[in-house]
Amino acid sequence: MSARAAEWNPLHLPDLRGRSYLVTGANAGLGYFSCEQLVRGGAHVIMTGRNPHRLSAAKAAVLGRTADAPHRGTIETLLLDTSNLGSVRAAAATVRHRGRLHGLLLNAGMVHPPRHRQTTFDGNELVFATNALGHFALAGALLRTLAAARGRMVWLGSMSTSLGRIDPVDPQLASGYSGWRAYVQSKIATTALGLEADRRLRAERVPVASVIAHPGYSVSGRTAGIQGVNEPSRLGRFVDNLQSPLTQSKEHGAWPLVRALVDPDVVGGQFWGPARVTSGPPRLAAPAKVTQDPAVAERYWVTCENATRLRWPFEAARR
Repeated sequence: MSARAAEWNPLHLPDLRGRSYLVTGANAGLGYFSCEQLVRGGAHVIMTGRNPHRLSAAKAAVLGRTADAPHRGTIETLLLDTSNLGSVRAAAATVRHRGRLHGLLLNAGMVHPPRHRQTTFDGNELVFATNALGHFALAGALLRTLAAARGRMVWLGSMSTSLGRIDPVDPQLASGYSGWRAYVQSKIATTALGLEADRRLRAERVPVASVIAHPGYSVSGRTAGIQGVNEPSRLGRFVDNLQSPLTQSKEHGAWPLVRALVDPDVVGGQFWGPARVTSGPPRLAAPAKVTQDPAVAERYWVTCENATRLRWPFEAARR
């Protein structure tokens, strides 16, 4: 790692003026704090989410909390539900007509899956659709826009992929569904897809980097209270603080995501996470072995292509 990379300070980002980033799931949690940090650095941020009222509250909170930034960036909001492919297509079409895009943070996701298997309007398993399929479709639909700015996409990984062996032979969990299995498989998918995207982008000579980052063990109860964005109960704060040696705030959990998105020394195929695995400043890490298996990645890629009816436009993006 270069000296410049080793000296990275998440509280003092590079000058991001003139750069534009889209963040999914931006109205709360990791997505919200990623937006706050990007705006503080001077970037233009497209905050996306499913609920217009929550997006409005999140935008107001970012502007209020970054009022002291010497070169505060700008914000626009955009409705986007990653579980709905029609919503993904509509949002991507809007973004394509709004100018350059330097980065895409594929953050939105279901952390607390339903107890029983549910399907989306498009007929896909809900957790897989929200965490992986929608992001695959969004990244593909915006590939040419990212390539025009020699941009970057960041997929959200998870420590859970290393906690137990789950063989992803059935990505949509047509049988054997459980909430935990659905969540872990979706995170195996996002990491494997991020690594596979890097391989394909390099092979096709498309000037877009695909990177993966995970937030460690980031909890709401150790995060600043923000009206309409983060409002944990007293019990939630008590429980989360009992785990303080292993946990960190959502704000700190966003550090690896933001570094993966904006650090000029980051390259495609890297996996970033907290220095102490569950907490700490961002550093390079190693993804779970299953996510590095080309056969697993190919299975997920084909599943996503078939479910979204989308082939990434590699040839058009490298022109």
